[in-house]
Amino acid sequence: MRAVVIDAARTVPEVREVAEPAAPPGGVVVRVMATGMCRSDWHAWAGHDDEIVFPHVPGHELAGVVVEVGPEVGRWRVGDRVTVPFVCGCGRCRWCRAGDAQVCPEQQQPGFTHWGSFAEYVALHAADTNLVALPEAVDWVSAASLGCRFATAYRALAGRARLAEGEWVTVVGAGGVGLSAVMIARALGARVVAVDRHPQALAVAAALGAEHTLRADGTDIPAVVAELTGSGSHVAVDAVGSEQTCADAILSLRRRGRHVQIGLLPPIGGHPRVPMARVIGWELDLLGSHGMAAADYPGMMALIDRGLLRPRRLVGRTVGLDEAAALLPGFDRATVAGITVVDPVR
Repeated sequence: MRAVVIDAARTVPEVREVAEPAAPPGGVVVRVMATGMCRSDWHAWAGHDDEIVFPHVPGHELAGVVVEVGPEVGRWRVGDRVTVPFVCGCGRCRWCRAGDAQVCPEQQQPGFTHWGSFAEYVALHAADTNLVALPEAVDWVSAASLGCRFATAYRALAGRARLAEGEWVTVVGAGGVGLSAVMIARALGARVVAVDRHPQALAVAAALGAEHTLRADGTDIPAVVAELTGSGSHVAVDAVGSEQTCADAILSLRRRGRHVQIGLLPPIGGHPRVPMARVIGWELDLLGSHGMAAADYPGMMALIDRGLLRPRRLVGRTVGLDEAAALLPGFDRATVAGITVVDPVR
C-alpha cells in the first residue's frame, strides 16, 4: 500500500510503498477513505511523543470500510462503514468497562503507538470496544473530522466542562479543534468569544456563531474578555497549547470558572508556567480532555443527525498523500482556517 512514512523525527516525510497491515486477533483492518491532519500529527513528526518508533506512518483521525476482521471480533463485518476515536482502549480494564476508554492505561493510538491512517489501510485494535458505525448519511470527509478534534471538543465542553445554556465560553485558537468548539458551544446554547492570530480564522469563527472575535496581536485578551462578558467567561478552552494561550484562557475566566486544556503543551525549555495563583485564589477548575470514547459518540451523532452540528462546514481543504507529506513539517505554522482532510486515493 501507499503511505506517508517518516524515517526519523523532523526528517522529510515520503510517500512510498509499504506492507499492508494484518488484523490483530481482536481488531480489524480498515481501508482508509479519508483521514484528518492536525497539529497532533505535527507533534508526532517533531518527535514530541516518546512512544513513537521510527520509521513511522502518522494519522489518527479516520473513516473507512472494514476489509479484514480478526477471529475474536464479534460486532463487525467486512464492508461495515466505520470511524474510530483516536484513543483506542484495550476493552478489558475497568476504565474501558466503565465507558472511559479515552484514559485506558493500555490504550493504543493509531499514528502514535502504531502505524496510522496516512495510508491506504490501517489496523485497529479492540474493535468491539472502539469502532463506531457510520450512518450512510455521514460522508467520509465529515466522518474523518470527528475522530480527534471534533470529538475532543465535544467532550471538553459537554462532558468535562458541562457547559450550560447561556454561559460564556472563551475559545483560544480557531484552528480545527477551536472551530469545532465554537460550533459545539453554540449548539449547546452558549455564548462564544473566539481568539486567534489570523483574521481569516476569526472570520470562520464568526460565521459559526462566535459573538465576539479577538485578534491575538498583543492585546490584553483576559481584560477584553472580562469587559465583554461582565467579569469573565464561565468556561475557557486552550485549543492551541502554549504557555501564552493557556495563560490567556485561564485568566479570561470569572471566579469559580472552568478551564479545559485541549492543546498539547510540550515541555520546551521546561514545563510551561501556569498561573496557579489565580487558579487557587479564584477556585478555578482545571480540566483535561483527551478525546472521547466510542461509548460517548451517540450523543454527538444525535446532534449531527438533527443538523445542530455540521462538521463538514469545518473542512477547509482535501489533499492527497503527496501533498499531506509536504504539508506536515510546517503544519504548526499553517494558517488554513478549518480542518485539512487527506484522501489516500486522491
